[in-house]
Amino acid sequence: MKVALVHDWLTGMRGGERCLEHLCRLFPEADIYTLFHFEGTISPLIEKHDITTSFLQRFPFVRKHYRSYLPFYPLAIESLRLRGEYDLIISTSHCVAKGIIPDPETVHISYCFTPMRYIWDRRFDYFGRAGRVKSAIIRPVLHYLRMWDVTSSQRVSHFVAISKYVRRRIGMYYHRPADVVYPPVDCSLFHVSDSVDDYYLMVSAFAPYKRLDYAIRAFNGLGRRLIVVGKGPEEKRLKMLGGKNIEFMGWLPDRELRSVYARCRALIFPGVEDFGMIPVEVQASGRPVIALARGGVLESVVPYRDRENPGTGLFFNEPTSEAIIEAVRRFEDVEQDYSQEAIRANALRFDTTVFMKEFKEVVQRIYGERKIKND
Repeated sequence: MKVALVHDWLTGMRGGERCLEHLCRLFPEADIYTLFHFEGTISPLIEKHDITTSFLQRFPFVRKHYRSYLPFYPLAIESLRLRGEYDLIISTSHCVAKGIIPDPETVHISYCFTPMRYIWDRRFDYFGRAGRVKSAIIRPVLHYLRMWDVTSSQRVSHFVAISKYVRRRIGMYYHRPADVVYPPVDCSLFHVSDSVDDYYLMVSAFAPYKRLDYAIRAFNGLGRRLIVVGKGPEEKRLKMLGGKNIEFMGWLPDRELRSVYARCRALIFPGVEDFGMIPVEVQASGRPVIALARGGVLESVVPYRDRENPGTGLFFNEPTSEAIIEAVRRFEDVEQDYSQEAIRANALRFDTTVFMKEFKEVVQRIYGERKIKND
């Protein structure tokens, strides 16, 4: 079976690229197609594949300003010329990869990380601060992208979502059903610590929709120590908000980050994510999660019920500093009830071995059904 993998872009090893890496293990002979590829920024396992890029690869300043070329993405993905006939195309997409134009007989499975957030339900989070002139330019571009996004979704034979939350969004915007296969977390990399230090943890890119400012204000009020790992455009503003008890550490090497995971009292997770790999990684380290009760985290964290059923964390219902303060105080009242072993056991539901088995089974079923239908 000849397989092509289509990915939005290859500029670093984030959650989507980790998923692609495992698909490369499932399909070691697959060709890869992408908008642009910055050599040396992704794993050798991915880079050993034959990678074809779009015309955007040759655009000026693309390495630093590739997001500015967003209006060209649909044309670029549609312009990718597939080398030969493929039996199966698997797109891993949070932007335009699903819009690849396949041959009529080719089965196209889209592993959908999310419908494009910045053109649908989070457009105001991304563009809400734009000035009047910039807004006048952005509005028609977003309208065009929404129309293209819905139209191109019909080129997909079958969707597979990374969470039930994303499946609902696929149904809302594309009016298509989807299977669910949770993304992989290599739980073998994480360990349970014999001791826990007196700090809470937040790990995130510093973007407005992550709502880190609510958590920082909450911990200013609580006076508890909070370690913040990450960087991004909101860094200056967030550092100005933080008191002496807030420690910003930037991005940490993987080994150091795993140690920080294992010794925190709990992870603070104030934003809405389509799935959320970090809460699973922290649980794989045996530590609980305090999260906003929205998005994919509702599927990975088991809420506290009582002393006999403490679960793996607890939720707060509103994205406010007051709600976070109340949640942290509730957590401290029941902190001793949590079991590190039980928390880690919950994370194993999302281990790489589970992903590889479930994704392979889904592909075999969908491919078989589609081939029978086409024949």
